[in-house]
Amino acid sequence: MYKASANLLIACSFLWLTACSSAGVVTEDLIPTDYVNPFIGASTSVGAAGVYHGLGKTFPGATTPYGMVQVSPNTITGGDNGSGYSDEHKTIEGFAFTQMSGVGWFGDLGNFLVMPTTGKLQKIAGKEDGSIKGYRSAYDKATEIAKAGYYSVELTDYKIKVESSATPHCGILQFTFPSSEQSRIQIDLARRVGGTSTSQYVKVLDDHTIQGWMKCTPDGGGWGNGEGNSDYTVYYYAQFSKPLSNYGFWSADIPDDWVRKRDEVVSIPYLTRVSQAPVIKDKKELEGKHLGFFTEFPTKEGEEVEMKVGISFVDMEGAANNFKQEIASKNFAQVKQEANDLWNQELSRVRISGGTDDEKTVFYTSLYHTMIDPRIYTDVDGRYIGGDKKIHEQDGTFIKRTIFSGWDVFRSQFPLQAMINPHLVSDALNSLITMADQSGREYYERWELLNSYSGCMIGNPALSVLADAYMKGIRTYDVEKAYQYAVNTSAKFGNDLLGYTPEPLSISYTLEYAYADWCVAQLAKALGKEEDAKLFYEKGQAYHNMFDVEKGWFRPRNADGSWKAWPENALTEEWYGCIESNAYQQGWFVPHDVPGMVELMGGKEKVIANLTNLFDHTPSDMLWNNYYNHANEPVHFVPFLFNQLDVPWYTQKWTRYICKNAYANKVEGIVGNEDVGQMSAWYILAASGIHPSCPGNTRMEITSPVFDKVEFKLDSKYHQGKVFTIIAHNNNTNNLYIQKALLNGKEYNKCYLDFAEIAAGGTLELFMGDKPNTKWGVLSNI
Repeated sequence: MYKASANLLIACSFLWLTACSSAGVVTEDLIPTDYVNPFIGASTSVGAAGVYHGLGKTFPGATTPYGMVQVSPNTITGGDNGSGYSDEHKTIEGFAFTQMSGVGWFGDLGNFLVMPTTGKLQKIAGKEDGSIKGYRSAYDKATEIAKAGYYSVELTDYKIKVESSATPHCGILQFTFPSSEQSRIQIDLARRVGGTSTSQYVKVLDDHTIQGWMKCTPDGGGWGNGEGNSDYTVYYYAQFSKPLSNYGFWSADIPDDWVRKRDEVVSIPYLTRVSQAPVIKDKKELEGKHLGFFTEFPTKEGEEVEMKVGISFVDMEGAANNFKQEIASKNFAQVKQEANDLWNQELSRVRISGGTDDEKTVFYTSLYHTMIDPRIYTDVDGRYIGGDKKIHEQDGTFIKRTIFSGWDVFRSQFPLQAMINPHLVSDALNSLITMADQSGREYYERWELLNSYSGCMIGNPALSVLADAYMKGIRTYDVEKAYQYAVNTSAKFGNDLLGYTPEPLSISYTLEYAYADWCVAQLAKALGKEEDAKLFYEKGQAYHNMFDVEKGWFRPRNADGSWKAWPENALTEEWYGCIESNAYQQGWFVPHDVPGMVELMGGKEKVIANLTNLFDHTPSDMLWNNYYNHANEPVHFVPFLFNQLDVPWYTQKWTRYICKNAYANKVEGIVGNEDVGQMSAWYILAASGIHPSCPGNTRMEITSPVFDKVEFKLDSKYHQGKVFTIIAHNNNTNNLYIQKALLNGKEYNKCYLDFAEIAAGGTLELFMGDKPNTKWGVLSNI
């Protein structure tokens, strides 16, 4: 297999994330990183959210676009805290080098937890309430700073300032210590969000460097508290600016029969066992079940100490090589500046003008959040761990990526990337295809994390991403193999046996599978597979089998064909035939056949009235509710249904309302879990004035832009044009209705575009007013 030359890899070391392609030059009038606030969404609080899912669950620490490494503060290990951080916590237990972004299901990663301390050595973080003492520290919220590629805070217990930054494969911490005879950097090698690594290794290489690994298995909890099947090893190569003249280890003897998952590792017996671990100072390397490492040294007031770390998921040599290629010769200031430059390069793929400063901040922070995943899983030398858990070498066609939150991201995140970063979509598809191939499973996973088939959520979302990419000209993968795996996926997970999927959760399953089968039909038709296209089109009609004509709505169905009992509040009862939603919300999910859905529901006028009722009953704070619940994905296409019902002014009204009320420049500024870029991608597209209503076809709905001008830079390898621009004339908070439109200077009366018109480049001009124009965009007037 082809292996890229060392010179090429060095030259592209910072451009792995963009396939060495340029996103354009940032002009002087707007610097995107000035409008990035990583604190937006950085809360897991169920109290603030009013529901068990919590809020955004993003992390505020430093990373690079789609980077492997995230150096972020962690405030909590247990609970449903996937990012490891929540703003309402008053203490920090350390700074980890890997983090997930915006996820529920207990989370994972949070590995290699580093904490600077002074005084007596503590081997556990302890409890925030002080009931169990440990090395965690209170921090001064007023000193906390988060920017694109940079984070800093002052730990008040130790009077230590901590700063972090990152390269794609490496992280750096800079500590400013007080005067102390016993300053320290300590590393909890066992630590993992939602559990623990089950075994670790550390070796002192020389008087400045350590290396080793941390093995994370389902036995140690993590993703889904072990149910997510994540099984990975993090390798590290760490270098300290202070000599390792006084260092040591601690190793806790964890009994073989102890459960080591989310709740257990923060229990009193477990913490007591770790706190009693002996300190070991007469060795240079150690392997164990729960290891820690520390190095102690005297410091002067204001003395700066750096720690640089290379990370790899391949092997220790990979971590060392990543370190040497990307960060070995650089100081903190240089790494910080280069991270900022990388973010400006990527964020400049979309340029905006107009809007308030807060709206600009919400926009570019949203774009920032869409550029964290799917992250690179490939080392700088092109090696990666495949679906067979073996080492593979990149063949030059794609970069292996990981974290595919399929059920979420097929809706907005991947359609956005198809516009602004099609190579990323190609990478993600190649990663899923090779994973299915190498694992021997030959079907797609719906929620992939570090090669795990986690089974998280429902449906067959990879089929949507595949069909949408193909229809939009992204075809740089083995199309026939991709298609066969799509067919296999539908056969393994679908409505084939009964023509629907029975209880439990029968509405959600059946409707999601029906849509995915329609996606396969589109792909089959495009590939000239007419018989398959007909078969999968019919399978896409399975949603009919869940509609109870007597009740006039979708209803849960049992395996014997009978309907599940219809409660008094059937439409709004959460979990009644649905996952994380209710029948009123999930029932609108027939994006591939809106005319058929409308006919079932009693005709256009009845559907418009029902949709209007859905929105009219939605609370203004947009938090979790029984109506239009923007905090979760099932309803994300619903505002765009009005366009297809010949009342496009309602799409314009409600998307502007959602952009204003569901997003804000504050910690609580994302009303639900960020979900690996989906919540933010919805905002980017809707606030720009376009959004898909059914990935897998090329129709893009036109709606009311938040901004006066939005420019999408296009990739010449995939698109014909260079830039697609949307201009909103006379745009303001009152003038939210489209009066007329021009496409490339010619009058345009449709409320949608074909993706080909975007890919060709050009300009869509929208003329705004304060009252609906009931003639523009209506089918009968076209």
